[in-house]
Amino acid sequence: MSGPPPPGRQLSPQQMAAMQQQVAMEAQKRGMTPQQFQQWQRQQIEAEAKKQGLSFEQYVMQLKQQAYEQHQRQQQMAAQQQAAQQSGQPLTQGQGAQGGQQVPINPGAPNPKAVEVAKWLRGQDLKTRTCILNGQRKDMFRVKRALRALQSPAYAKASAKKNSLLPAVTDAASAAETFKLLPLSLLSLRVSKSDPHEGHNHAPPAKKQKRIKGLWTVKIEQQQDISEDLHYVWLYEGPQWKQKLYALGALILIMAVVMFPLWPIKLRIGVWYLSMGVLGLIGLFFAMSIFRLILFGVTYFAVPPGLWLYPNLFEDVGFFDSFRPIWGWQEDKKKGKKSKSGTFNAKDGGKSSRKDGKGKSESKASSTATTSTSAESLKNRDLKPRIEEVEDD
Repeated sequence: MSGPPPPGRQLSPQQMAAMQQQVAMEAQKRGMTPQQFQQWQRQQIEAEAKKQGLSFEQYVMQLKQQAYEQHQRQQQMAAQQQAAQQSGQPLTQGQGAQGGQQVPINPGAPNPKAVEVAKWLRGQDLKTRTCILNGQRKDMFRVKRALRALQSPAYAKASAKKNSLLPAVTDAASAAETFKLLPLSLLSLRVSKSDPHEGHNHAPPAKKQKRIKGLWTVKIEQQQDISEDLHYVWLYEGPQWKQKLYALGALILIMAVVMFPLWPIKLRIGVWYLSMGVLGLIGLFFAMSIFRLILFGVTYFAVPPGLWLYPNLFEDVGFFDSFRPIWGWQEDKKKGKKSKSGTFNAKDGGKSSRKDGKGKSESKASSTATTSTSAESLKNRDLKPRIEEVEDD
């Protein structure tokens, strides 16, 4: 496949002959001689060079460079397509629509249409879920929900408005083409679930870390395919007016604290009383913590298993739930498990004695023991207040 030579390299005789033949054909189409066509073409090039503020030679070198780079890209894409066909790998939907070639994603200013699509989709209920991407929390969604939203009557109504930049969507193919604007403008990218320790040359942790239910650690995929079952993550955060407002508020607060000596005397006295009240509450909290610890130490030996004042005070619960209930007995998890296992063994013993048929007296005794044990446990369970532990999902 012959193409334009790189800048600064001489043309071969075959290339010169091909170019002269092409010039003759173009001149014949326009009803000119080759000399007239070359003169007309030179005038056009000089006019374009003058518009760009370049000389004739500089503009010609620029055109040669662009033609050479385009020829190189075409050769690389053709080689990639041929390699994919030889290996039997089908071209995916995320690859370019023109001849099955891949569309490169280049960083730069996003497409205004893509920004409008992202704004509209961010306002829809795509049932997003939180994921971890490069140590940051991001919103992740499935492609099929975005495609459904793009084919909905709400999108058709929004795109039909006057001066709307939203592309028109008529079918599934046009919806997929509209969705492709997001990865091409780096507003949303395809991700997949990954192991956070992948690629690290260390042994797995001895103690398995508690994973938050439904929270994925994801990585960006190189191939930005479009399929209904794939997941994409939002990189477009939308208008940042809230963050700007918070930053302005923090700046005003810092300036107000720094200028405290300039405050009116009444405000400074009020702040002093307020700070003393806050310090008093903090001291009361520490005193209550020390008192409840002493109370538990006394009752642990006097009235086992020990009494706690505000048992949920340091638990991971809400503010008001930290002070409910007012008191509660200490629960021993090991004894609770043993008592449950003992009850189950007693029940199993009663059933096995019935199956073996060793006598009605043994079965009655085992059933009586089971009933009495369960009754005593229920009685104790009713008498003692229970402390429920809150666990994160």
